[in-house]
Amino acid sequence: MRLLVAMMKHETNTFSPVPTDLQRFRDWGLHEGDAVPRAYRGTNHPLAAFLDLAAEAGAEVVTPVAAEAMPSGYVQRAAYDYLAGRILDALAKGGFDAALLDLHGAMVAEHEPDGEGALLARMREIAPGLPIAVTFDMHGNMSERIVRNATVINGYKVYPHTDMYQAGAQIGRVMLRTLKGELDPVMAWGNVPLLAQTLRMGTADEPMKTMQEMCRAEERAPEILAASVFGGFPMADIPDAGLSAIVVANRDRGQAEAACDRLLDAAWARKADFIYRHEPLAQAVARAKTLADGPVILLDHADNVGSGGTSDSMGVIAELLRQGLEDVAVAAVWDPAAVQEMMAAGVGATVTLDLGGKTDMPSIGAKGRPLRLTGRVRRLSDGEWIVRGPMYTGSRVTTGPTALFETGGLSIVVTSFHHEPWDTGIFTAIGIDPHHCRYLLLKSRIHYRAGFAPLAKATITLDGVGVTTSDNSVLKFERVRRPIYPLDEMQSAPRPRPA
Repeated sequence: MRLLVAMMKHETNTFSPVPTDLQRFRDWGLHEGDAVPRAYRGTNHPLAAFLDLAAEAGAEVVTPVAAEAMPSGYVQRAAYDYLAGRILDALAKGGFDAALLDLHGAMVAEHEPDGEGALLARMREIAPGLPIAVTFDMHGNMSERIVRNATVINGYKVYPHTDMYQAGAQIGRVMLRTLKGELDPVMAWGNVPLLAQTLRMGTADEPMKTMQEMCRAEERAPEILAASVFGGFPMADIPDAGLSAIVVANRDRGQAEAACDRLLDAAWARKADFIYRHEPLAQAVARAKTLADGPVILLDHADNVGSGGTSDSMGVIAELLRQGLEDVAVAAVWDPAAVQEMMAAGVGATVTLDLGGKTDMPSIGAKGRPLRLTGRVRRLSDGEWIVRGPMYTGSRVTTGPTALFETGGLSIVVTSFHHEPWDTGIFTAIGIDPHHCRYLLLKSRIHYRAGFAPLAKATITLDGVGVTTSDNSVLKFERVRRPIYPLDEMQSAPRPRPA
C-alpha cells in the first residue's frame, strides 16, 4: 500500500491587511519530504495520526509537504501554487492507493476563493479514481467542490482544537477499511445561510456544545462513519462562508442525508445563539477591576492573530492603562521594530517606544495608532519553545526575536512573528508565570482556553478595534451569498440538496 500524506492549511481573513506569502508559511512551519515525519510524528496533529496509521498498516508513505501559516490575509498566488504544486507533482508520479490530507477549509488565495476545493479538483484531474480522505478545521467553509472531489471528510469537534489527532485517526481508519473492501462510504452535505460568529462556537458553550454532542450521537448509529458540523469562518467574504454539515455513512446515502438534515435543522433553530452581543469597552474594563481574585482573562478578541488580526491594535491596552489596571501580563503585541530597539538597548534599559499601531486596516477604515510608552526592557528571547499544553502538543513554535516590556502595571510580550496565545509557553518562555498574575490580556477568542482555561478565575471579552471584530456593522461584505443571517433578517433557511 502506498499513501500520499500532506498538509496545506491557512485560515484566510479577507479583511486582514497582513500578507500571506510563502515566508509566512516558513515562519510557522513548512516542511518537505522526509522532514515532514520528523516534524509531526508524536504531535497531536491529524498528520501524526495519518503517519501512525500508515505505520500500523505497513504502508509506504510519501510526504511532499506539510505547511501551515498563522491566519492572515489572502494567500498570495505564488505561495498557493508552490504548496499545491508540491502535492500535485507528487501525485502525478502515480502509484498511490489513497491520499490522506490535512486541510483547513477556509483558505482563500488571491486568484481562488475556494483554495481547498481547487486543490482537490486538480487532484481529481490527475487521479480520477483516487480515494481521498480529508480532515478539516471546525471553522472550514465547506463547498460543493470540496465535497464532490473528496471521498471521505471529517471535521474537528472541539474548539479549542484539542482533538486534531482524533479527527485524523477517525477518518484515516475509515479510509484504510475502505481500501480493504470493508466499507463503501457515501457522503451527504448541506449548509444553511448562517454567518455564525467565532466567539459563539466554543464547544464548552452553547449552542456549539449541543451541536457537537449531536454529531457524536449520530456517529453511534451503526452505519454512520463520521458526522461533522462546521461553524464556518465568518471573516472570509466568499460565497461559501457559513455553517454546514457533512455526514459519512457506509453505503446508506439516505441515512447520511437524514442525519445531515437533523444537524442543519438544529443549527438553524438556534441561529440567534450563534451571534455575539457587545459590551462597551470602558464598561467591561471597569467590571474587570471589581474582580479581586485572579488570574482574570481579558480577551482583546477583535485583534486575534488566530483569526487574522494584526496583533498591534493598541486600543484595549490604552484603556487598561487609562483605568489603571495593575499586574497585567499581555500576549502579545506584534512589533518587530520595537523588539529590535529593545535588543539594542539591552535588558534593564529604560526606553521610550512608539509601541504597536504599525498596521493600517483599510477594510474597516482604521489607521494604525501606536502608543508612546516609557518602560523597562525586562527580558529578551529568541521566542522558541515546545508546546506542552493540549493544543498543538509537542510542536515547536516561535514568535521570532521577542522582548518583555514593562510599563504602567503591564508586562507586554512583544514579538517579531504573529502568534495567537493558546499556550502558556507564550509567557513562560520569557519568564512570566501566568498563574501569579492578576490579569492576563490575550489577543485571542476561544483557543486561549486550551492553555489558560484551567487557571482562569473569570473571563471578560473586551470589544476593541481590529479585523477580527464581531461587529458586522464595520465589515463591508461584498461577496458572501445573500440573504444570510444575521446580515439579513431571515425566518426560513432555503437548503437545496447539493448534487
